[in-house]
Amino acid sequence: MSHATRAPHCSIFLTLPLALAWAACVGPMTFAQDRGGAETRSTAQGASEVVAVPKLRENAAAMLLEFAERGTPEQRANALEALLPMPARLEQPLRSALRASSPGVRGIAAMVVGRGRLNRLVDAVRPLVNDESPQVRASAIYAMAKNNTRVDQTPLADMLAGDSVELRAHAAFILGDLGNASAAPMLMEASGAPAIKADPVRDRLMRLQIAEALCKIGRNEAIHEIRAALYPARPEDLEACALAVQILGQIKDEASKGQVRNLLRENYEAGQPMPIEIRLAAAMSLARMGEVEHTALATRFVASDVAAQRAQAALVLGESGDRQYLATLQTMMEDREPLVRIAAGAGILKITEGAGRGRQ
Repeated sequence: MSHATRAPHCSIFLTLPLALAWAACVGPMTFAQDRGGAETRSTAQGASEVVAVPKLRENAAAMLLEFAERGTPEQRANALEALLPMPARLEQPLRSALRASSPGVRGIAAMVVGRGRLNRLVDAVRPLVNDESPQVRASAIYAMAKNNTRVDQTPLADMLAGDSVELRAHAAFILGDLGNASAAPMLMEASGAPAIKADPVRDRLMRLQIAEALCKIGRNEAIHEIRAALYPARPEDLEACALAVQILGQIKDEASKGQVRNLLRENYEAGQPMPIEIRLAAAMSLARMGEVEHTALATRFVASDVAAQRAQAALVLGESGDRQYLATLQTMMEDREPLVRIAAGAGILKITEGAGRGRQ
């Protein structure tokens, strides 16, 4: 099996749940082989001495706030998500983002308001229930519902039954995260309904997200479809594998740990490891399930030639919750690529604000 194919249809922040949920994404990436050598050398050793933790935390927050206010749409969206561990700092950039011209920024901002249960911003979200973008409308419904504000959720059912796989996946994520068990029949119907003219890979990703939603509302039989995706047989199966790994970490499926660990192996198939992106996603997933020791894998890719891998590695180190990685993340905040700097800032906040899953 060749490991060259596209990565999941989500933002460069492969392992951030809100980026995963927001399905209007930035396009395909490429899975790269782990060949060792210079492209995967670690900068964990010899990283500059970490500055005092309060100063480092403030530097990371200041950088993220700058991107959240004045970055490109992709940078703004990811910076807003990265600031979730510091909700008190989010109000002003979120108010601005909720009025942004980019629907992606408006949608992520609304999702962050919901995820952070930022009640003070409900009035700023309310107009987006009538936004021209259906993804933004769905995100606004989510934000209001998560903040216990009365809102008509019936448009989500129409979105779930529509032709757009991205919109169906987004609506499914929202219904699952809201935890309304009454959504089970419509989710099951959507899972079985054909997606007209949809790319088969994107169709499968949508069905995995519907299965995740069903699991979240107690229909645990849907877990089998997600676990099955951990066994890719063809190159086109790798995207589904990457998404399944992330989902299983999110829902903390203990029974899948063994196969997720297998995805980390150097000799997964014919002496070849899985693509780097999947291995990093597996390390992140295991950390979310309490096995933080695998996050050390990420130190091999903090100096990768591929910016997306460096960003993903920074997020994995943050998920560990381990302060030994702060010096590495501090160095990565000076990366030439803005999205890597944002990921490093996100990792620092996760560790210093106690939002990571590992040791503090």
